[in-house]
Amino acid sequence: MIACGEDDSIPKSYDVIVVGAGSMGMSAGYELAARGARTLLIDAFDPPHANGSHHGEPRLIRHAYHGGDTYVKMALRADERWLALEQATGQKLLERSGVLNMAETSFYNYEGRLDDAVANGVQVELLRASEINRRFPGITLPDTFQGMYEPNAGYLYSERCVAAYKQQAIAAGAELLVNSAVTHIQAAPSSVTVHTKDASYTAPQIIITVGAWFKMLSDHVSLPIRAVRKVVGWFETNSPAFDAGRFPGFTWGGAAGGYYGFPSINGAGIKIGRHDTGVEWSPGDKLAPFGAYPEDEEDIRRALDAFVPGAAGKLLQSAVCKYEFTPDEDFIIDTHPEHDHVLLAGGFSGHGFKFASAVGEILADKLEKKAAGYELGLFELSRFAKSL
Repeated sequence: MIACGEDDSIPKSYDVIVVGAGSMGMSAGYELAARGARTLLIDAFDPPHANGSHHGEPRLIRHAYHGGDTYVKMALRADERWLALEQATGQKLLERSGVLNMAETSFYNYEGRLDDAVANGVQVELLRASEINRRFPGITLPDTFQGMYEPNAGYLYSERCVAAYKQQAIAAGAELLVNSAVTHIQAAPSSVTVHTKDASYTAPQIIITVGAWFKMLSDHVSLPIRAVRKVVGWFETNSPAFDAGRFPGFTWGGAAGGYYGFPSINGAGIKIGRHDTGVEWSPGDKLAPFGAYPEDEEDIRRALDAFVPGAAGKLLQSAVCKYEFTPDEDFIIDTHPEHDHVLLAGGFSGHGFKFASAVGEILADKLEKKAAGYELGLFELSRFAKSL
């Protein structure tokens, strides 16, 4: 998809082109346009849409994060920027429901995450299973579990967030080309030309953030990204104890798998999904609907039965989306190995949405050669040097 050479046509020119206007791309497009760059955003669909990783809201946002200090600092910065977007648009984007992380003691130890959180001023509590059962009616954990509660965490209305960034990007002067799949990207020494079926566009710099469609670049840059079909379900509850305002967002993990979920928002039912596992997907493949596999419902219902049986009622609705995993589940934010004016952002591995507001800023800073406020080495492609 990325080829070298000159293009004889005369495409319309911009300062920056962003290919992929989903969570990360729309945030970056807004940031660049707000800084005065003539910015073009191109998307194969019309965001927000149901073809990527941002639909089926909400999404968790927490700051006491696994993976080290960089993630904690990025989460805190992302929180600031989501609040700024709320203020700019007048839309409610973030709910501070609190987030309760639960795990088998033999499976996960929260001490390391606690240290990074405390060092960055994040309020957290470590809780025994008995304390969790007492403080959060509806949860039934055995003594082999422990938890970490973050009261200032919560969830984001993901589709609303993308729509808000879309509104702000256009207001800042960005152009948005929707329902226009990119057919070819051509990199010259000092410019990049992007071709769609109908036209061509050029800029000295480009950001490619195409989510699960990164596999389309495999002929030209070998990114170790694996796209996976994921499912979520909303289940009827038997008590208002599970309602938003009373019940937290949550994660639950152990030998049986890793799950995440949300309280019942406006009577929609508790939402739950599984982070690990999933059927691999490739661009061009049909995405099987919920229920195509018996485990779609069975798997997540089994988790509800285990720790919130009162929320394991009738399946009220469902959704299917995609994750794009890297081998280590850390992101890729780096320049193309052969073209330093091509910036790649992908592999957000099912935990990236909360960071989208900060990632947009990071991408704009990288194009402007500005230093980030945190160490970004863990996102570089060089960590995969042996496999690329």
